Amino acid sequence: MEAEELEIIHLELKYCERCGGLWMRPLGSQEVYCNTCVAPISELPGVRRRKSRPRLPVNDRVEIKCQQEGLLLVCSEGGNA
Repeated sequence: MEAEELEIIHLELKYCERCGGLWMRPLGSQEVYCNTCVAPISELPGVRRRKSRPRLPVNDRVEIKCQQEGLLLVCSEGGNA
């Protein structure tokens, strides 16, 4: 058999995120479970998430009462400059 006829498959070593076992997967694959764990994981119910709408803050006004006269408060835009 000549080298031109061989198919080269690049693999990477990966640990299973369920059982912790080491296995080989195709390079760049997104699989995270070994073949032994794929079936039990697929039988688990899916995660239910509540759909929520983004909300804007309300009553964001803050009143500052100063007990000392003659103080000057300066606010400006910007961050940690």
